[in-house]
Amino acid sequence: MKKPSFFSKLTVGGDDYFDDAAHPIALEGEGSERHMHMAPRRSDDAASSSDEPHGELAVDVYQTPDAIVVKALVAGVQPTSIDISLTREMLTVTGTREDEREVEEDNYFQRELYWGSFSRTILLPEEVDVELAEASEKHGILMIRLPKINKKKQTKLKVRSR
Repeated sequence: MKKPSFFSKLTVGGDDYFDDAAHPIALEGEGSERHMHMAPRRSDDAASSSDEPHGELAVDVYQTPDAIVVKALVAGVQPTSIDISLTREMLTVTGTREDEREVEEDNYFQRELYWGSFSRTILLPEEVDVELAEASEKHGILMIRLPKINKKKQTKLKVRSR
């Protein structure tokens, strides 16, 4: 039997190639719709601090001339239950989407929506001004605007005599 190539191990996941990896990569979709996702942590992962499943928040990150913008779909999440931590180089968004169950689990035909806690940490491509950052939510879309630090900005200092 022919040993699978490195590429086939990545795309098909053959031979449990990622057994020793902390966060294996999963490829989903086809063609231009193909996306890479980090697979969920294994239950024996030492970094996993609770037994509760933890989802990853899907985001769009883009830049304008003066800011980095992060958008995330947070429909069904109360704005007060979203926690945003920010440094000049990194953004972390955590929260919980509460399920208001109307029926028992046995009565579902299909169940695709994610309910529970979620988080996402993003390493920012440029340093941002933490003091001027803004976050807003409208129609279930969280928008975080992170003004870039202008490293080329110069100023003149006057020397005062005492």
